[in-house]
This record gives sequence, C-alpha cells and structure tokens, in this order.
Amino acid sequence: MNKRPQIVISSLDADRLEQLLDSLPSGAFPGKAALEAELARAEIVEPQQIPATVVTMNSTVRFRVESSPDEFTLTLVYPKDMDASSQKISILAPVGSALLGLSTGDVIEWPKPGGGVLQVRIEEVVYQPERAGEFYR
Repeated sequence: MNKRPQIVISSLDADRLEQLLDSLPSGAFPGKAALEAELARAEIVEPQQIPATVVTMNSTVRFRVESSPDEFTLTLVYPKDMDASSQKISILAPVGSALLGLSTGDVIEWPKPGGGVLQVRIEEVVYQPERAGEFYR
C-alpha cells in the first residue's frame, strides 16, 4: 500500500491523543512517531462533524480479510481501556494507530502471526461514539 487514505479525526480525540503521547516516558512507545505523523496529516474536525463511517476512538469496527471470507470485529481503545479479551485493540498498537481516522471501505495492511501481512478491509463501523451522540466518551 503506497498511498495512505485521507483520515479524519475529531478534535476531542486529537487532544486526548496528544495528551497521551506527552505523558509517555521517552522511548516507552516505539510507534510514537508514527502516531504523531498520523495526527499531523489528519483533517481535524469537531466531534459533531465526524462522518458516521469514520473510525474514531472507542469505535467498534467490523473487518474482512481480503483474501478470504474471514471477518472479525474490534474496538479501538485507549491503553487504559485494554483488557484480557481479544475484542479490543490499543491506539498504541501499530495497527491501532493506522486505523484511526480511516473509513468504511478503506483497506489496511494487517500483520499476520508468524510474519507477513494480510489486506484487511473496513466493512462497517458498527458503533461510533460520535454517531451515538456520545461526544465525550
């Protein structure tokens, strides 16, 4: 994937993520520069202006692996909201950082266990706090 899709991020998510990045000890998060680059290239809009098809923080997203009928669902969360379930992905994970701001239909490279990557398509944003009117979640 050479061309990165345009991304849209709410001003609330951007502010919270900048605070999170500022709070991390130096060297604690190897993907810090990549997340900062994503924030820098994003179109920042007010939470009420986020399109319903965009992945925001705390969104639940249904994905499909391009080369198979396999689907899975994950919620993009802040590190403090991670738990032992396999239903969440942290914004600090490389794939989590890459997901923020993408839209339904966008394709992302997803690392495979044991090496290599899969092409994974965002099929649906099942739940999005902004769409639900929960602007401060």
